[in-house]
Amino acid sequence: MSMERPVNPRFEEDLQFREKPGGPARYQDWTENPVQYFTVVDKENGSVLGYLWAGDADDAAAYEPRKAGGPRAVNAGMSWISRLREGKARELRPSQTLAEPYGDPQPGGRGRPLPGSLTEAPNAAAVETLAQSE
Repeated sequence: MSMERPVNPRFEEDLQFREKPGGPARYQDWTENPVQYFTVVDKENGSVLGYLWAGDADDAAAYEPRKAGGPRAVNAGMSWISRLREGKARELRPSQTLAEPYGDPQPGGRGRPLPGSLTEAPNAAAVETLAQSE
């Protein structure tokens, strides 16, 4: 009697990912047009976690985690991404969705907006570069 167990043939199948239509409403995650953004800081220690940006011209908005912030900065992004999706689902312009958390000194999640940090950038790439360079 052999001690080897037979391998289930399903484990040998080549799995294919097929994206289904639908899912949560989302803004575009890139734009070459001007954007507004603010700095997101850690509620506990005030360190910079990332940047939340939005641009109405291309219906775009996203969270850019700060590279130096490590996993904490990336994980903090989940609450910001959720807020962006909620704003899109409510059919708000990206700038309106950006303004809501900026006006809230204690939003949910690990981060909060840095007061006085709302500013403009020429495009999404400029914000991404800022997040990567620190």
